[in-house]
Amino acid sequence: MLYHLLYPLHTYHTVFNVFQYITFRTIYAVITALVLSFILGPYIIRKLSLMQIGQVIRKDGPPNHISKEGTPTMGGTLIIFAVVIPTLLWANLTNLYVWLLIIITLGFGAIGFIDDYIKLVKKNSEGLWPRYKLLWQFFIALIVAVFLYMSGFDTNISVPFFKDVKIDLGFLYVPFVMLVIVGASNAVNLTDGLDGLAIGPVMIASATYMLFAYLSGHVKIANYLQILYVPRSGELTIFAGAMVGASLGFLWFNTYPAQVFMGDVGSLALGGALGTLAVITKHEILLMLVGGIFVVEALSVIFQVSSYKMSGKRIFKMAPIHHHFELKGWPEPRIIVRFWIISIILSLIAISTLKLR
Repeated sequence: MLYHLLYPLHTYHTVFNVFQYITFRTIYAVITALVLSFILGPYIIRKLSLMQIGQVIRKDGPPNHISKEGTPTMGGTLIIFAVVIPTLLWANLTNLYVWLLIIITLGFGAIGFIDDYIKLVKKNSEGLWPRYKLLWQFFIALIVAVFLYMSGFDTNISVPFFKDVKIDLGFLYVPFVMLVIVGASNAVNLTDGLDGLAIGPVMIASATYMLFAYLSGHVKIANYLQILYVPRSGELTIFAGAMVGASLGFLWFNTYPAQVFMGDVGSLALGGALGTLAVITKHEILLMLVGGIFVVEALSVIFQVSSYKMSGKRIFKMAPIHHHFELKGWPEPRIIVRFWIISIILSLIAISTLKLR
Protein backbone atom coordinates (compact mmCIF):
# COMPACT_ATOMS: atom_id res chain seq x y z
CA MET A 1 0.00 0.00 0.00
CA LEU A 2 2.77 2.44 0.96
CA TYR A 3 4.68 1.28 -2.11
CA HIS A 4 1.75 2.19 -4.36
CA LEU A 5 1.10 5.49 -2.57
CA LEU A 6 4.64 6.80 -2.21
CA TYR A 7 6.74 5.37 -5.04
CA PRO A 8 4.81 7.28 -7.77
CA LEU A 9 5.92 10.48 -6.01
CA HIS A 10 9.51 9.85 -7.16
CA THR A 11 8.70 11.93 -10.23
CA TYR A 12 8.35 14.92 -7.87
CA HIS A 13 11.24 14.18 -5.52
CA THR A 14 14.07 11.67 -5.78
CA VAL A 15 13.79 10.70 -2.09
CA PHE A 16 10.81 8.50 -2.99
CA ASN A 17 13.03 6.42 -5.27
CA VAL A 18 13.98 4.30 -2.24
CA PHE A 19 10.55 2.64 -2.41
CA GLN A 20 11.52 0.84 -5.60
CA TYR A 21 14.21 -1.12 -3.76
CA ILE A 22 13.22 -4.48 -2.34
CA THR A 23 15.97 -4.32 0.27
CA PHE A 24 14.67 -1.01 1.65
CA ARG A 25 11.08 -2.22 1.85
CA THR A 26 12.16 -5.54 3.40
CA ILE A 27 14.00 -3.76 6.20
CA TYR A 28 10.92 -1.72 7.03
CA ALA A 29 8.65 -4.76 6.75
CA VAL A 30 10.79 -6.40 9.45
CA ILE A 31 10.64 -3.29 11.63
CA THR A 32 6.90 -2.83 11.10
CA ALA A 33 6.22 -6.48 12.03
CA LEU A 34 8.38 -6.13 15.13
CA VAL A 35 6.69 -2.90 16.26
CA LEU A 36 3.21 -4.34 15.63
CA SER A 37 4.12 -7.37 17.75
CA PHE A 38 5.27 -5.18 20.63
CA ILE A 39 2.15 -2.99 20.43
CA LEU A 40 -0.46 -5.72 19.93
CA GLY A 41 1.21 -8.45 21.99
CA PRO A 42 0.22 -7.31 25.52
CA TYR A 43 -3.32 -6.50 24.35
CA ILE A 44 -3.84 -9.90 22.71
CA ILE A 45 -2.37 -11.76 25.69
CA ARG A 46 -4.64 -9.82 28.05
CA LYS A 47 -7.70 -10.56 25.90
CA LEU A 48 -6.87 -14.26 25.69
CA SER A 49 -6.47 -14.36 29.47
CA LEU A 50 -9.81 -12.61 30.05
CA MET A 51 -11.51 -15.04 27.66
CA GLN A 52 -9.84 -17.90 29.58
CA ILE A 53 -8.34 -19.33 26.40
CA GLY A 54 -5.57 -21.24 28.14
CA GLN A 55 -3.37 -24.16 27.20
CA VAL A 56 -4.60 -27.63 28.15
CA ILE A 57 -1.75 -29.90 29.25
CA ARG A 58 -1.64 -33.61 28.50
CA LYS A 59 -1.72 -35.66 31.69
CA ASP A 60 0.69 -38.21 30.23
CA GLY A 61 3.24 -35.56 29.26
CA PRO A 62 6.40 -34.43 31.07
CA PRO A 63 5.60 -33.51 34.71
CA ASN A 64 7.20 -30.06 34.45
CA HIS A 65 4.51 -29.04 31.93
CA ILE A 66 1.80 -28.96 34.59
CA SER A 67 2.84 -25.40 35.49
CA LYS A 68 2.02 -24.31 31.91
CA GLU A 69 -1.66 -25.17 32.36
CA GLY A 70 -3.82 -22.14 31.59
CA THR A 71 -1.13 -20.12 29.80
CA PRO A 72 -2.89 -18.08 27.08
CA THR A 73 -2.74 -19.72 23.67
CA MET A 74 -3.93 -18.90 20.14
CA GLY A 75 -1.23 -16.22 20.15
CA GLY A 76 -0.65 -17.13 16.52
CA THR A 77 -3.28 -14.51 15.70
CA LEU A 78 -0.65 -11.95 16.69
CA ILE A 79 1.85 -13.53 14.29
CA ILE A 80 -0.61 -13.50 11.40
CA PHE A 81 -1.42 -9.81 11.97
CA ALA A 82 2.28 -9.01 12.17
CA VAL A 83 3.02 -10.84 8.91
CA VAL A 84 0.07 -9.81 6.75
CA ILE A 85 -0.16 -6.09 7.64
CA PRO A 86 3.53 -5.24 6.90
CA THR A 87 3.27 -7.24 3.67
CA LEU A 88 0.22 -5.22 2.61
CA LEU A 89 2.01 -2.00 3.54
CA TRP A 90 5.39 -2.57 1.91
CA ALA A 91 4.97 -5.14 -0.90
CA ASN A 92 3.98 -4.58 -4.50
CA LEU A 93 0.38 -5.79 -4.36
CA THR A 94 0.18 -6.36 -8.11
CA ASN A 95 2.48 -9.34 -7.57
CA LEU A 96 0.35 -12.51 -7.56
CA TYR A 97 2.96 -14.51 -5.63
CA VAL A 98 2.48 -12.15 -2.69
CA TRP A 99 -1.25 -12.86 -2.71
CA LEU A 100 -0.66 -16.61 -2.88
CA LEU A 101 1.39 -16.40 0.31
CA ILE A 102 -1.23 -14.27 2.01
CA ILE A 103 -3.94 -16.78 1.00
CA ILE A 104 -1.92 -19.69 2.38
CA THR A 105 -1.17 -17.85 5.63
CA LEU A 106 -4.78 -16.81 6.22
CA GLY A 107 -6.22 -20.13 5.00
CA PHE A 108 -4.01 -22.36 7.12
CA GLY A 109 -4.37 -19.91 10.00
CA ALA A 110 -8.16 -20.24 9.74
CA ILE A 111 -7.90 -24.04 9.94
CA GLY A 112 -5.73 -23.74 13.04
CA PHE A 113 -8.06 -21.14 14.53
CA ILE A 114 -11.08 -23.44 14.14
CA ASP A 115 -9.15 -26.34 15.68
CA ASP A 116 -8.02 -24.21 18.64
CA TYR A 117 -11.50 -22.72 19.06
CA ILE A 118 -13.15 -26.14 19.25
CA LYS A 119 -10.57 -27.41 21.75
CA LEU A 120 -10.23 -24.36 23.96
CA VAL A 121 -13.52 -22.47 23.75
CA LYS A 122 -15.94 -25.31 23.07
CA LYS A 123 -13.91 -27.53 25.46
CA ASN A 124 -13.85 -30.41 22.99
CA SER A 125 -10.47 -32.08 23.47
CA GLU A 126 -10.58 -33.69 20.00
CA GLY A 127 -10.70 -30.35 18.21
CA LEU A 128 -11.14 -30.41 14.45
CA TRP A 129 -10.97 -34.02 13.31
CA PRO A 130 -7.52 -34.74 11.78
CA ARG A 131 -9.06 -35.99 8.53
CA TYR A 132 -10.97 -32.72 8.09
CA LYS A 133 -7.94 -30.68 9.06
CA LEU A 134 -5.80 -32.43 6.45
CA LEU A 135 -8.57 -32.27 3.86
CA TRP A 136 -8.83 -28.49 4.13
CA GLN A 137 -5.05 -28.10 4.14
CA PHE A 138 -4.73 -30.12 0.95
CA PHE A 139 -7.63 -28.21 -0.61
CA ILE A 140 -6.01 -24.81 0.00
CA ALA A 141 -2.62 -26.14 -1.13
CA LEU A 142 -4.32 -27.53 -4.26
CA ILE A 143 -5.58 -24.05 -5.17
CA VAL A 144 -2.03 -22.69 -4.99
CA ALA A 145 -0.52 -25.66 -6.84
CA VAL A 146 -3.03 -25.58 -9.68
CA PHE A 147 -2.71 -21.80 -10.03
CA LEU A 148 1.07 -22.08 -10.34
CA TYR A 149 0.84 -24.94 -12.82
CA MET A 150 -1.82 -23.27 -14.98
CA SER A 151 0.10 -19.99 -15.04
CA GLY A 152 3.11 -21.70 -16.63
CA PHE A 153 5.24 -21.90 -13.49
CA ASP A 154 8.50 -23.82 -13.95
CA THR A 155 7.84 -27.43 -12.94
CA ASN A 156 11.54 -28.26 -12.65
CA ILE A 157 13.00 -28.90 -9.23
CA SER A 158 16.72 -28.42 -8.63
CA VAL A 159 18.82 -30.85 -6.63
CA PRO A 160 21.19 -29.27 -4.05
CA PHE A 161 24.93 -29.66 -4.72
CA PHE A 162 24.31 -30.49 -8.43
CA LYS A 163 24.12 -27.45 -10.72
CA ASP A 164 23.05 -29.33 -13.86
CA VAL A 165 20.60 -31.77 -12.25
CA LYS A 166 17.00 -30.64 -12.66
CA ILE A 167 13.95 -32.88 -12.58
CA ASP A 168 10.88 -31.84 -14.56
CA LEU A 169 7.84 -33.21 -12.74
CA GLY A 170 5.30 -31.96 -15.28
CA PHE A 171 1.76 -32.42 -13.94
CA LEU A 172 3.16 -34.31 -10.93
CA TYR A 173 4.39 -30.92 -9.75
CA VAL A 174 0.85 -30.25 -8.48
CA PRO A 175 0.78 -33.07 -5.88
CA PHE A 176 4.43 -32.35 -5.10
CA VAL A 177 3.61 -28.73 -4.22
CA MET A 178 0.70 -29.88 -2.07
CA LEU A 179 2.91 -32.29 -0.15
CA VAL A 180 5.59 -29.63 0.45
CA ILE A 181 3.09 -27.08 1.78
CA VAL A 182 1.00 -29.45 3.92
CA GLY A 183 4.07 -31.35 5.13
CA ALA A 184 5.82 -28.15 6.21
CA SER A 185 2.69 -26.92 7.97
CA ASN A 186 2.23 -30.06 10.04
CA ALA A 187 5.94 -30.42 10.78
CA VAL A 188 6.01 -26.94 12.36
CA ASN A 189 2.82 -27.82 14.23
CA LEU A 190 4.48 -30.91 15.76
CA THR A 191 7.54 -28.89 16.78
CA ASP A 192 5.47 -26.38 18.75
CA GLY A 193 5.73 -28.10 22.13
CA LEU A 194 8.14 -26.04 24.24
CA ASP A 195 8.49 -22.33 24.96
CA GLY A 196 10.05 -20.75 21.89
CA LEU A 197 11.00 -24.10 20.37
CA ALA A 198 9.08 -23.67 17.11
CA ILE A 199 9.28 -19.91 16.62
CA GLY A 200 13.10 -19.84 16.79
CA PRO A 201 13.67 -22.24 13.86
CA VAL A 202 10.78 -20.57 11.98
CA MET A 203 12.56 -17.22 12.30
CA ILE A 204 15.86 -18.74 11.11
CA ALA A 205 14.18 -20.52 8.18
CA SER A 206 12.30 -17.33 7.23
CA ALA A 207 15.56 -15.36 7.18
CA THR A 208 17.12 -18.02 4.97
CA TYR A 209 14.22 -17.94 2.51
CA MET A 210 14.29 -14.17 2.60
CA LEU A 211 17.77 -14.50 1.08
CA PHE A 212 16.67 -17.21 -1.36
CA ALA A 213 13.72 -15.12 -2.54
CA TYR A 214 15.95 -12.13 -3.25
CA LEU A 215 18.53 -14.22 -5.12
CA SER A 216 15.98 -16.21 -7.13
CA GLY A 217 14.21 -13.02 -8.20
CA HIS A 218 17.38 -11.23 -9.35
CA VAL A 219 18.21 -12.38 -12.88
CA LYS A 220 21.92 -11.50 -12.79
CA ILE A 221 22.60 -13.07 -9.39
CA ALA A 222 20.52 -16.15 -10.23
CA ASN A 223 22.45 -16.66 -13.45
CA TYR A 224 25.77 -16.12 -11.66
CA LEU A 225 24.88 -18.69 -8.97
CA GLN A 226 23.32 -20.97 -11.62
CA ILE A 227 20.09 -21.30 -9.68
CA LEU A 228 16.60 -21.23 -11.19
CA TYR A 229 15.52 -17.65 -11.89
CA VAL A 230 11.89 -16.96 -10.95
CA PRO A 231 10.66 -13.64 -12.35
CA ARG A 232 8.88 -11.45 -9.77
CA SER A 233 9.76 -13.77 -6.88
CA GLY A 234 12.07 -11.12 -5.41
CA GLU A 235 9.00 -9.39 -3.99
CA LEU A 236 8.57 -12.33 -1.62
CA THR A 237 11.67 -11.09 0.20
CA ILE A 238 9.32 -8.59 1.86
CA PHE A 239 6.90 -11.29 2.99
CA ALA A 240 9.76 -13.38 4.37
CA GLY A 241 11.11 -10.29 6.12
CA ALA A 242 7.72 -9.73 7.74
CA MET A 243 7.85 -13.35 8.96
CA VAL A 244 11.26 -12.70 10.51
CA GLY A 245 10.01 -9.57 12.29
CA ALA A 246 6.77 -11.23 13.43
CA SER A 247 8.68 -14.28 14.71
CA LEU A 248 11.16 -12.14 16.61
CA GLY A 249 8.32 -10.07 18.09
CA PHE A 250 6.37 -13.16 19.13
CA LEU A 251 9.51 -14.68 20.65
CA TRP A 252 9.61 -11.69 23.02
CA PHE A 253 6.47 -13.08 24.66
CA ASN A 254 6.96 -16.77 23.89
CA THR A 255 10.48 -17.19 25.25
CA TYR A 256 10.91 -19.36 28.36
CA PRO A 257 8.87 -19.09 30.55
CA ALA A 258 6.23 -18.31 27.90
CA GLN A 259 3.55 -15.67 28.44
CA VAL A 260 1.62 -17.00 25.44
CA PHE A 261 1.63 -19.97 23.05
CA MET A 262 0.99 -19.70 19.32
CA GLY A 263 -1.46 -22.62 19.07
CA ASP A 264 -2.39 -24.31 15.81
CA VAL A 265 -3.51 -20.97 14.37
CA GLY A 266 0.13 -19.88 14.37
CA SER A 267 2.03 -23.09 13.68
CA LEU A 268 -0.10 -24.22 10.73
CA ALA A 269 0.02 -20.75 9.14
CA LEU A 270 3.78 -20.35 9.56
CA GLY A 271 4.54 -23.84 8.27
CA GLY A 272 2.27 -23.38 5.27
CA ALA A 273 3.92 -20.05 4.47
CA LEU A 274 7.42 -21.57 4.68
CA GLY A 275 6.40 -24.40 2.37
CA THR A 276 4.96 -21.94 -0.16
CA LEU A 277 8.09 -19.78 0.00
CA ALA A 278 10.18 -22.88 -0.74
CA VAL A 279 8.00 -23.73 -3.74
CA ILE A 280 7.89 -20.29 -5.35
CA THR A 281 11.61 -19.61 -4.85
CA LYS A 282 12.38 -23.05 -6.38
CA HIS A 283 14.24 -24.29 -3.30
CA GLU A 284 11.76 -26.99 -2.37
CA ILE A 285 14.23 -29.76 -1.54
CA LEU A 286 16.43 -27.41 0.48
CA LEU A 287 13.49 -26.91 2.85
CA MET A 288 14.29 -30.37 4.25
CA LEU A 289 17.70 -29.02 5.24
CA VAL A 290 16.71 -25.50 6.29
CA GLY A 291 13.81 -26.91 8.30
CA GLY A 292 15.76 -29.95 9.46
CA ILE A 293 14.46 -29.56 13.02
CA PHE A 294 10.88 -29.74 11.75
CA VAL A 295 11.72 -32.81 9.65
CA VAL A 296 13.28 -34.64 12.62
CA GLU A 297 10.33 -33.77 14.85
CA ALA A 298 7.85 -35.10 12.27
CA LEU A 299 9.89 -38.26 11.60
CA SER A 300 10.17 -38.98 15.32
CA VAL A 301 6.37 -39.11 15.52
CA ILE A 302 6.08 -41.27 12.39
CA PHE A 303 8.73 -43.73 13.62
CA GLN A 304 7.27 -43.84 17.12
CA VAL A 305 3.74 -44.59 15.93
CA SER A 306 4.91 -47.10 13.30
CA SER A 307 7.14 -48.96 15.76
CA TYR A 308 4.41 -49.16 18.38
CA LYS A 309 1.82 -50.42 15.91
CA MET A 310 4.12 -53.06 14.39
CA SER A 311 6.02 -54.29 17.45
CA GLY A 312 4.32 -52.76 20.48
CA LYS A 313 7.62 -51.06 21.37
CA ARG A 314 8.52 -47.37 21.48
CA ILE A 315 11.71 -45.96 19.98
CA PHE A 316 11.63 -42.81 22.10
CA LYS A 317 10.49 -42.19 25.65
CA MET A 318 7.92 -39.86 24.11
CA ALA A 319 7.34 -38.22 20.73
CA PRO A 320 7.86 -35.65 19.28
CA ILE A 321 11.54 -35.98 20.06
CA HIS A 322 11.84 -32.83 22.20
CA HIS A 323 9.73 -34.61 24.83
CA HIS A 324 12.17 -37.54 24.69
CA PHE A 325 14.98 -35.23 25.78
CA GLU A 326 12.78 -33.73 28.49
CA LEU A 327 12.09 -37.17 29.96
CA LYS A 328 15.82 -37.88 29.84
CA GLY A 329 16.24 -34.99 32.25
CA TRP A 330 17.36 -32.19 29.94
CA PRO A 331 16.19 -28.75 31.18
CA GLU A 332 13.71 -27.13 28.80
CA PRO A 333 15.89 -24.07 27.98
CA ARG A 334 18.79 -26.37 27.04
CA ILE A 335 16.65 -28.28 24.53
CA ILE A 336 15.27 -25.07 23.03
CA VAL A 337 18.62 -23.29 22.57
CA ARG A 338 20.35 -26.39 21.22
CA PHE A 339 17.58 -26.84 18.66
CA TRP A 340 18.02 -23.19 17.66
CA ILE A 341 21.78 -23.72 17.26
CA ILE A 342 21.17 -26.76 15.06
CA SER A 343 18.72 -24.71 12.97
CA ILE A 344 21.34 -22.01 12.41
CA ILE A 345 23.94 -24.61 11.37
CA LEU A 346 21.52 -26.28 8.95
CA SER A 347 20.54 -22.95 7.40
CA LEU A 348 24.20 -22.00 6.89
CA ILE A 349 24.82 -25.33 5.18
CA ALA A 350 21.76 -24.74 2.98
CA ILE A 351 23.06 -21.30 1.99
CA SER A 352 26.46 -22.81 1.20
CA THR A 353 24.86 -25.08 -1.41
CA LEU A 354 24.39 -22.02 -3.59
CA LYS A 355 28.13 -22.19 -4.31
CA LEU A 356 28.87 -25.86 -3.60
CA ARG A 357 27.74 -27.22 -6.96
